[in-house]
Parts: sequence; structure tokens; C-alpha cells
Amino acid sequence: MSDHLLTVKGLSAFYGPFQVLHDVDFRLRKGEITTLLGANGAGKTSTLRALSQMIRTEGSIQFEGEPMDGSSPESVARRGIAHVPDGRGTFAGLSVDENLRLGAYIRRDRAAVAEDMEKMYGYFPRLKERRAQQAGTLSGGEQQMLAISRALMLRPKLLLMDEPSFGLAPMVVREIFELIRRINRTEKTTILLVEQNAALTLEFATHAYLMETGRIVLAGRAEDIKQDDNVRKAYLGY
Repeated sequence: MSDHLLTVKGLSAFYGPFQVLHDVDFRLRKGEITTLLGANGAGKTSTLRALSQMIRTEGSIQFEGEPMDGSSPESVARRGIAHVPDGRGTFAGLSVDENLRLGAYIRRDRAAVAEDMEKMYGYFPRLKERRAQQAGTLSGGEQQMLAISRALMLRPKLLLMDEPSFGLAPMVVREIFELIRRINRTEKTTILLVEQNAALTLEFATHAYLMETGRIVLAGRAEDIKQDDNVRKAYLGY
């Protein structure tokens, strides 16, 4: 059996008539954190949206050895892929508790859902203190915690995360990333992470892909990518 959870070959993606991804190839190993690096407009967010089938795609996407291209976003979620979008996407008018319950909307194991909610409150104690509070009144860091925990309520095999550090103070960013690593190790959840903070994400990831203008231009172990001269000068600032 392959140790790759997701295999992407020749992936192209489109917003209407405009092509934003060009023959993208990459693979995700089970239980690892992989990061997509690149400047704004490189195609990182579009890659996550393509995997979630939110935009039109061509090429091959295989999840657990089965084709996924042509699916609906709901069927992607039912197969065990959760997406934390940029901007967090919490339901501002609903409470923390209600947001978490919505994360488990496709599940029917009610008792296990209740257990998982308490598990999320164990990961994110500040959310437990605010469980009856409207999501829109939370701080930016708390909203990011809620977005992550809501996605985890799906019990995903693969977690797609888009810019989890966006708009957050450095100390909160470090806390969020430590929690991401803890979730990866405790839940064995495979994570594909898009992040502008290249230095930080390379510290936490196992493998990395560098994107430019909708194409993969560099791939390898995160430690090796971190030592690449071009990456250091362009993205790490030294």
C-alpha cells in the first residue's frame, strides 16, 4: 500500500476562462505536514481550492488511490478533506459551540461528536471559556483557533490550511503553529499548509513545494529547501 495520501498529476485550474495552475504535480505523505511556498499570486490558494473542487480543474487528483477530480466540495468533505480558508471563514453570528457543531454536519455519530467538541476545547481552552460567545466577537487569534477546531470536527484525514498566521501577532502565530504540530502528531492528521511566513512554516513542515506563476518550481524536504540559496534570498531574508 502506498504511503501517499494524495497524488496530484498534471493539475490545471481555471477561474472562468483564466488559467491559474499549469500542470502541477505533487504528493502528500500520510501523517506529514507539507507546505506550499510562494509569493502572492503564485497559485497557492488556488491549489487548495482546486483540491476542494471549488474551481474548475483538469488533470488527476487521487485521494487514497481513488480519483477525486470532478467531485463536489461536499463530496470532498465526505471523503475526509477539511479546508480552513484564508480569512478564517467562521460564522460570525453563531456561537463558538454552534460553529463547532456545524463542522460535524455530515457526521451521524452524535455521541462521538460531543466527545470531539470537548477534545477541541482541550486543544483550545480559550474557546471553551467563550463557547456561548458569538464568533464575530472573538479576537483574530481566537477566530483562527475556532476555524481550525471546526475543521477538525470533521475528523479529516487531510487538513488544508490557508494562511493561518494572517493578521495575527507574532506570539499568537507561534501558538497557532505549535497547536498545528500537536494536532498533526496527536491525531496523525496529514496537513497541507499555505503560509507567507516561509521561515516559520519550514520549521514545522517535513516537505515543501515552491510555486511561481501557477507552477511547481522546486520540491524537497523542508530542511533542504531552507538551505537553498535562492529560497533564502527571496523568501527567508538572509
